[in-house]
Amino acid sequence: MLASPLDHLVLPVRDIATARARLSQLGFTVAADGRHPFGTENCCVYFRDGTFIEPLGVASQVECEAAIRAGNQFVARDRAFRFRNGSEGLSAIVMGSDDARADHELFRQSGISGGDMLEFSRPMRFPDGTEATAGFRLAFAADLRAPDFFAFTCQRINVPAADRSALETHANGARAIRRVLLHDTQPADFRAFLACVTRSEAVAEDPEGMDIAASNATIRILNADGLMALDGETADPSRRGLSGKAVAFAVADVDATQRLFYDAGVSHTRYSDSLFVPHQPGQGVSFIFSGE
Repeated sequence: MLASPLDHLVLPVRDIATARARLSQLGFTVAADGRHPFGTENCCVYFRDGTFIEPLGVASQVECEAAIRAGNQFVARDRAFRFRNGSEGLSAIVMGSDDARADHELFRQSGISGGDMLEFSRPMRFPDGTEATAGFRLAFAADLRAPDFFAFTCQRINVPAADRSALETHANGARAIRRVLLHDTQPADFRAFLACVTRSEAVAEDPEGMDIAASNATIRILNADGLMALDGETADPSRRGLSGKAVAFAVADVDATQRLFYDAGVSHTRYSDSLFVPHQPGQGVSFIFSGE
């Protein structure tokens, strides 16, 4: 069985304007604001490998409340995340899919269904000024032991082909999402959940955590030692459940990225061939920029 590809990451943020300003300061090219038909909004950053990050904001509390009452799991879980964690973080990994209905059935049979599927469409505006309506079908997976994290697969329906090369070119040289860093004091407890979500059999444990290989990126769960090595944070053994900690990007030239950070006044720390940028409002979580 081939592992699924990472599609994107959901990063709750305080507001889209703050996210756009912060991501632009970091040297990312940020797409036009997008509005969901259920009250949330985003300003995505796309990469050449087809992955992207989705900073997610709340455009209308009224529309979000109506969506939640109608059973919208995406909005309900975003609201729950913000209630427990504040307005910034990494709340979900999203895997690419050609058949979200089959994914939903797999999640249901595996005991990890995150609720009813979600189908919606929204207008999209491309760099050349053209617009189109794109459709999406989502299948949700969740583990009750991890209330602050979930996953879903995303199937695109009749999404028109478009040249996104302008949006995939970034001043900081970012080309792809290479790693998603999560945390729990006992990573192996979530092995089955993430293996099912990613359809991956490539799982490896080490003294600082566990890696699960998607087809295009690695999902890493840090234990207490791994969390300390990442940013000096001491794990709270009483707070169990997956939590998002950082996103690692591959860049073309770490030295060039660092020069951009110096010029832009971006606080960062260099470790060998990687740059660690601690969380600031608009990022969601900490970022790591590493050479390919």
